[in-house]
Amino acid sequence: MQTYKAPLRDMRFVLHELHDSRRITALPGGEELSPELMDSVLEEAAKIAAEVLLPLNASGDEEGCHYENGVVRTPKGFKAAYDLFREGGWTSLACDPAYGGQGLPEIVNKLVEEMSCATNLAFGLYPGLTHGAYLALRDHGSEELKARFLPKMVDGTWSGTMCLTEAHCGTDLGQLRTRAVPQPDGSYRVSGAKIFISAGEHDLTENIVHLVLARLPDAPAGVKGISLFLVPKFLPTAEGAPGARNGVLCTAIEHKMGIRASATCQLTFEDATGWLVGAPNKGLAAMFTMMNSERLSVGIQGLGIAEATYQSAVTYAKERLQGRSLAGAKRPDLAADPIIVHPDIRRTLLTIRAYAEGCRALAGWVAQALDLMERETDPAARAAADDFTALMTPVVKALFTDLGFEAASLGVQIYGGHGYIRDHGVEQFVRDARIAMLYEGTNGVQALDLVGRKLPAHAGRSLRRFFHPVAEFIEAKKDDPAIGPLVQALAKGFGALQLATAHIAERGQRDAEEAGAAATEYLRLFGLVALGFMWARSAEVAAAKLPAANGDAGFYRAKLATARFYMERILPNAFALLPAIKSGKAAMMALDEVDF
Repeated sequence: MQTYKAPLRDMRFVLHELHDSRRITALPGGEELSPELMDSVLEEAAKIAAEVLLPLNASGDEEGCHYENGVVRTPKGFKAAYDLFREGGWTSLACDPAYGGQGLPEIVNKLVEEMSCATNLAFGLYPGLTHGAYLALRDHGSEELKARFLPKMVDGTWSGTMCLTEAHCGTDLGQLRTRAVPQPDGSYRVSGAKIFISAGEHDLTENIVHLVLARLPDAPAGVKGISLFLVPKFLPTAEGAPGARNGVLCTAIEHKMGIRASATCQLTFEDATGWLVGAPNKGLAAMFTMMNSERLSVGIQGLGIAEATYQSAVTYAKERLQGRSLAGAKRPDLAADPIIVHPDIRRTLLTIRAYAEGCRALAGWVAQALDLMERETDPAARAAADDFTALMTPVVKALFTDLGFEAASLGVQIYGGHGYIRDHGVEQFVRDARIAMLYEGTNGVQALDLVGRKLPAHAGRSLRRFFHPVAEFIEAKKDDPAIGPLVQALAKGFGALQLATAHIAERGQRDAEEAGAAATEYLRLFGLVALGFMWARSAEVAAAKLPAANGDAGFYRAKLATARFYMERILPNAFALLPAIKSGKAAMMALDEVDF
C-alpha cells in the first residue's frame, strides 16, 4: 500500500532555516508573505495531497485514460479532484495577482508541486503544464493575449500545453514541419501534427490553450526559423467563454509504461486559428521560458517519487518480519525481527532518505533564485540569480530524476518479491519515475547542455555562481568543531569537481566530442557535490539548533545522522567519476559503427 504524509517539518526547515524565507519576504511584493502564511499553505496542500490525490493514484494507474472519437476522459475521480484543486486556488498559487494569482513565492509552489508529484504524479502534470504555459505567455505574449487568456489559465478553468515534438523530430526541433500562415486579421492558420503532448486533450477543463511551435512561410531553415503560436481548443467569444471549436483534433493517446492517468496525445492541427507569441522566428526562446520551468518541475517529480518511495518502504521495513538481527534478536517476543534491523536495509533506506532530503534542499536553493529573479530590485542580484538558475536547471532535471528512479527501484528491493507485484503499489513508482528521465529533454541532453552551453556561458560567469559560495563555505567551516569532518569530505568532492571542470574546459575547446563523452559523468559529479553542499549546510543549521531544540531534538539528530551517511557512503561515489571523465572519448568512439 502506498504511504505518504507530507514531510512538513523538513519542508519548513528548507524554507525558513536553511534558505531563510526572509530573503523573499523582504523584497517588493513579499510584505504579506509571513512564515506563518507559507506554513499554513503547505499544511493545507498536505491535506489535499493525502486525502484527495493519493487515493486516486493506484486506481488512476489501473484505469488509465480513455480515448474515443477525439474525446479523452480521465480516470474516475480525476475530474472531481481537479475541480476541488482548482476551487481551492492551487492553480493560482505562484501567479501574478494582476491576472488573479496569489503571488506566493516559487519556493512555496515547488514544495506544493512535490506533494502532488509524490501522491499522484499523473494528476500533477495537468496543472503543472498550465503553470509553465502561463509563464511563457506572461513573459512573451502581447497585452491583448495576456488579458484574454491568462486569467482563465490562472484560475484553472482553462489549461495549457506545450506542443513541440513531431514524429520525425524530438530534441532536434530544427526539423519541425508544422506551418503557420498569416491571415489579414493578424491571426494565423496553423497546420501540422504533434506527438507526445501531455494533457493535449482531457475532460478536466473547459478549454485547453496549446502553445505550438511552427514555421512561417518565409522562415529561415533550422531553429532560427521557429515561431511560437497560441492555439486554443475552443476560440474564445467576446465575453471570454469557450466558443467555436478550433481546428485541433486529438487523433490518439499513447499506451504508456507509467503515468497512465496523464493523457499523452497525438494532435493534428488543420487550419487552426492561432496567434503569434513573441517575435517572428523567435519562438524557441519564448518556448524555453516554459521548458526551463518544466525542467525544474520534472526534477521535482523525481523528488516526489523518492519521498513517496521512502515513506512506503520505511512503513514496510518496520512491519515485515524476516530473520534475526546479526547482533542478536531485537524482538524476541516475535517470530522474527522486523527487517529494519538489518544493516543492508538501513543502508538502502538511508540512501533514499539522503537523496530525497538533499534534493529538497537543493530544489529550495534554486527555487529561491527564481524568486530573486522575479522580485529583486537590484539588477546585479537579478542577473546573478538568472545565471545560477540557468546553470542548475539541467543539474536539477537530470540528477533528481535519475535519483528518483534509483530510489523507486531501491524501494522495490526493500519489499522483495512483494514489491514486484502490484498489490503494494511501489512498482508503480518505478514505472512513473522512468518517464521523468526522458521528457523535457532526456538526461543525456541535459548533460550536453551543462557542458556545452552552461559551463562556457559568459566566460564561466554562471559557473562561478555555484563554485564561489561552495569554496567560501569550505574555507570558513573546514575546521568547525561540529561539522568539520563533513566539510572536509565536501572539500574532497569539490576538488574532484574542480579538476573535472578544468579538464572538460581544456579538452572540450579542442574537441567537442571530448566534452560530450564526459557529459553524463560530469553532471552526476556536479550533482553529488551540490547535494553534498546542501547536506553540509543542513548539518551546520542542525548542529547550531540542537542544543536548545527541545521537542525538535529528534529532527535535528536525524538531520545530522543523515548528513553523515551522505558524506561517508554516497559522496565518495563522486571521486570514482573523475577517472572516467579524464579518460576521454577514446574507449567509446573506438568501435566502428558496423561492429555495434
